[in-house]
Amino acid sequence: MHRGSCLCGAVRITVEGDLPPPNACHCVACRKQTGHFGASLDVPRSALTIEGEEAVRWYRSSEKVRRGFCGTCGSTLFWDPIHRDWTAIAMGLFDGPTRTSLSMHIFVSEKGDYYQIGDGLPQNAQ
Repeated sequence: MHRGSCLCGAVRITVEGDLPPPNACHCVACRKQTGHFGASLDVPRSALTIEGEEAVRWYRSSEKVRRGFCGTCGSTLFWDPIHRDWTAIAMGLFDGPTRTSLSMHIFVSEKGDYYQIGDGLPQNAQ
């Protein structure tokens, strides 16, 4: 079991089971939402429990996706594909060790020009 929370603690999460490897997304939308690039992992909705859900605010960034953030402190929380049975959780939410590590970089064709990716992980253009 893994626990986490936003910066102010208004939203708390619990994830049952092991965490899958996260990815780093360099798309424009993730960069604008997080201030840099986004790192998240996908979990089945059935494995995710959210406490303080009334503090979660949703921004519909496309017809297929909504992005969740804390309405109190503004922390990035979720990337949620509306017609899927999983939710991406921002890595910054987790308290304590996650026992996982980045698996790849995605949307590197949209990455910022102010940094380089040099960790040797796979880089997907989209």
